[in-house]
Amino acid sequence: MTTETNHPPGNGGGWLVWIGVAFFVYLLLVGVGVIGDGFKWISGGAEGAEKIFAFASNPIVGVILGTLATALVQSSSTVTSVIVGLVAGGVPVSIAIPMIMGANMGTTITNTIVSLGNIRDGGAFNKSFQAATVHDFFNLYSILIFLPVEMLFHPLERMAGAMAGWLYGGADASVKDLNFIGAITKPVSKEVVGIFKMLPDTVGAILSIVAGIAMIIVSVLYLGKLLQRVMTGRARGVVNNSIGRGPLAGVASGTAITVLVQSSSTTTSLVVPLAGAGVLTTRQVFPFTMGANIGTCITALLAATAVSGEYELVALQIALVHMLYNVFGVLLFLYTPWLKD
Repeated sequence: MTTETNHPPGNGGGWLVWIGVAFFVYLLLVGVGVIGDGFKWISGGAEGAEKIFAFASNPIVGVILGTLATALVQSSSTVTSVIVGLVAGGVPVSIAIPMIMGANMGTTITNTIVSLGNIRDGGAFNKSFQAATVHDFFNLYSILIFLPVEMLFHPLERMAGAMAGWLYGGADASVKDLNFIGAITKPVSKEVVGIFKMLPDTVGAILSIVAGIAMIIVSVLYLGKLLQRVMTGRARGVVNNSIGRGPLAGVASGTAITVLVQSSSTTTSLVVPLAGAGVLTTRQVFPFTMGANIGTCITALLAATAVSGEYELVALQIALVHMLYNVFGVLLFLYTPWLKD
């Protein structure tokens, strides 16, 4: 005789559990914001990223510096916007392209930190860490594949140059007002970081980062347990229909959400607890993560539309390089069996 003691109740535990889920998701997002603010504080933000890029002398160094700058600033959108500004200031597009590739790589650290929230539960940690490192390996393999090709034949630079010519002279645009996630989390994350402002800069920044990590670990620890209770029946079906229906649906979901929140780190961090709770598989997280990489291109494109003068065309060109690099990477990984599997 068998008993079914491990199945959660059909209603997912009631509305109080859903409130708990919402709270810990919010805490997770605030923690990501606190970490980002702490890294920006210790690195000098966009100005610090720009100083780092002053050392770019060859493509390999450009990739390394792009990775380092994004790891420090914790925002590939910020770094790519800085790179657009550098190109608008006279940095050659051929030097900026490896920086763009590195910026994609550097943004993967946040969701890896999120996966550490399940470190005490071996099974959940294994699932969440796999989901987090999908982003790492996608960006790493993209660099290994596209960088040598770009160094030899410059296809991204040429295609983006042609497209920039078609779009040259477009109007300025902004999606800043659509960033509702930032609007509800930034005030709290700023307050948390403000607690440490009375301390010396380095100490305060480090403590801010530690506080952000602690918030993430606590939120993931409890969020995983709650998600196992609520993600049953209709709720699980909604998630599967939006993310897990298939590769194209996953890519579209990841792109749309990242365009709205303007942070691929935030988007990819949200699915890590779902993977740890067994709601999503690594195969389902994979296309969603790739979509997040496409969605994050919008910020650089909008930054490029604000550039005027003699470098307007090349600023748009490097922003389009960022978009083409991610789109081609997604297509390659989706339709190349040995890469997809």
